[in-house]
Amino acid sequence: MKKILIATGIFPPDIGGPATYSKLLLNKLPEHGFEVAVVNFGEVRSLPKVIRHTMYFFKLLSHARGCDIIYAQDPVSVGLPAMLAAKLLGKKFYLKVVGDYAWEQGVQRAGVTDDLDTFSREYAKYPLFVRLLKRIEGHVALSADKIITPSEYLKLIVSNWGILAEKITVIYNGFTAPVLAEDKEALRKKLGIEGYAILSVGRLVPWKGFEMLIESMPALAQEIPSAHLFIIGSGPDDAMLKKKVADLRLDDRITFLGKLSQEKLFEYIKASDVFALNTSYEGFSHQLLEVMTLGTPIITTPAGGNVEVIKNHKSGILVPYNECASFEKAVLELHTDANLADNLAAHAQEKVKEFSDERMLDITAGLLAHA
Repeated sequence: MKKILIATGIFPPDIGGPATYSKLLLNKLPEHGFEVAVVNFGEVRSLPKVIRHTMYFFKLLSHARGCDIIYAQDPVSVGLPAMLAAKLLGKKFYLKVVGDYAWEQGVQRAGVTDDLDTFSREYAKYPLFVRLLKRIEGHVALSADKIITPSEYLKLIVSNWGILAEKITVIYNGFTAPVLAEDKEALRKKLGIEGYAILSVGRLVPWKGFEMLIESMPALAQEIPSAHLFIIGSGPDDAMLKKKVADLRLDDRITFLGKLSQEKLFEYIKASDVFALNTSYEGFSHQLLEVMTLGTPIITTPAGGNVEVIKNHKSGILVPYNECASFEKAVLELHTDANLADNLAAHAQEKVKEFSDERMLDITAGLLAHA
């Protein structure tokens, strides 16, 4: 029986893709003939920066001695210590890449304005801090025996780091469909939602495009007097976005709901008329799968892995990132054409059936078995 050690940055009760994925592997890979252990970086996160990474490295060393494969869930925070532990112990090293940490930090902290496609091909033009993160990502990826990405788009991004495409396997994330007993009208009454509800969910960061959604509301309100935007999430742009709402005097049109429990999030999704994801960067959106299952029509961008999930005017509407006019037109189209909205939602519910936990686990187990 092969033994797998999963190195993850977050784990339940934390929420997020890596937490859900790691928990699923812990619970289900034993059914495929593996013994599984998890080392969670969250257990040392409260320590000072250098100390916590050192402690995490030693925790990995301790747990990995009897393992065959160390499987890291990102190429920096857990990827670097996991790679070092694998080299020191002579273990196979597998890596999952669900995004580009160097790009995210560059945008938030170092003034990087390039899109991810450009960023993944460039190096010398960026500040030292960003170049260091890029160097770590690339070195960890080069050291991996196998790399897993959840979309063809992210496979391309990792290839741009100088990694051979043959080393990278695309395995779409598994998905367990949420089930809500209450219907849309009951949920709207329960949540106090009136009028035409537009919902957007995500971390409040620049590339999620919440600012444009806010700026679109005055024009939408002229065409749809009952239009109301709900924003769920938290993040570094929280204060800036709330100030913008206040400056535009849109407090009666936009509600910030903060970070909600998963159950409450699902209720708002199902109760809304439109789900909007105005993003310039999306490796593979688990959020879109949840919305598709719950039957709310989607407006999003063709960024990253979105086009592998949403087909324009079949399972959703695709509009260019940060283009107010295109977004407003799409909202009006769904508002005035109930049949279109219903058809998009119905096709999306069929499409989402392709993304099952069972399929993901079967392919992942097959890949690990051949290590």
